[in-house]
Amino acid sequence: MSTERLRTAEVEALLTAFGTLADNDERYAFLVDVATIREIQDMAQRLAVARSLHAGAHYTSIQEATGASSTTISRVSRSLNYGEGGYRTVIDRLGPAAEGGDA
Repeated sequence: MSTERLRTAEVEALLTAFGTLADNDERYAFLVDVATIREIQDMAQRLAVARSLHAGAHYTSIQEATGASSTTISRVSRSLNYGEGGYRTVIDRLGPAAEGGDA
């Protein structure tokens, strides 16, 4: 799906909704309400994969550490290198030691 077709009024409202949340407890509550457990786990895994790729880890070690398939790792790598820059923005803002906590 092209970016133009994805960036609908509904998606804009979702983005704005995330921006209204004050801390991780509020973000967690909203995420649990809006997404399935599997979707949340998949997104968290993709972020872990992106952080590992950014740190220079090899596919095999990423598979072992995250349980992600080689297909998932490849897709995340493509997004990290040729996507919209979202992973890089988040990774840069989280820093190397960030594993949780409030932002």
